[in-house]
Amino acid sequence: MPFIFSPYRLIVLLVLLTGCAPVISKQIRDQVKPETTFAEVLKSPERYQGQMIVLSGIIISAANTKEGTLLQVLQRPAGFRGQPEGGDKTEGRFLALVTQYLDMYVYTQGREVTVAGDVQGKRTLPLDKIEYAYPLIHVKELYLWPVIEDNDFDFYPYYYHPFFYYNDYWWWQTHHVDRRRCHEPRKSKK
Repeated sequence: MPFIFSPYRLIVLLVLLTGCAPVISKQIRDQVKPETTFAEVLKSPERYQGQMIVLSGIIISAANTKEGTLLQVLQRPAGFRGQPEGGDKTEGRFLALVTQYLDMYVYTQGREVTVAGDVQGKRTLPLDKIEYAYPLIHVKELYLWPVIEDNDFDFYPYYYHPFFYYNDYWWWQTHHVDRRRCHEPRKSKK
């Protein structure tokens, strides 16, 4: 069967390709030296001052200051599209300074971010009972990864659920518990 070109196929292909694109712009990524690692920057941030770097991690804390919003981030290796990978692997912490105001309700502890910016040197701050030298990154681009919760997949019909093949499955029909009812307080009988 010969391949038939269709504008719909082209649109689908373009949507799929853009869904796989990195979250940091090509203009910024072209300025990054791929041989520079976070471990090297952590050892001597002054040596890399002014150099563009892309880092991923988990927000530890955020504070709005006169300079802008200062994010303290636990570095994580970047995975697909620049998203921080899960697990316990990290090489340390860094500070990301964003010149505009960021809402602390959104940029909270535990959120994943990908940061692109210039290394500005180091800033030493207390960390528990020690002084920690953080590399300071002046942010040019920041991407806050969306939170995906377990209940985000509840919109699928039951037959798409990985554990149940179709809605008429007898066990599901007889043993299904509505999660909303589980969280409602019980009414006392008088």
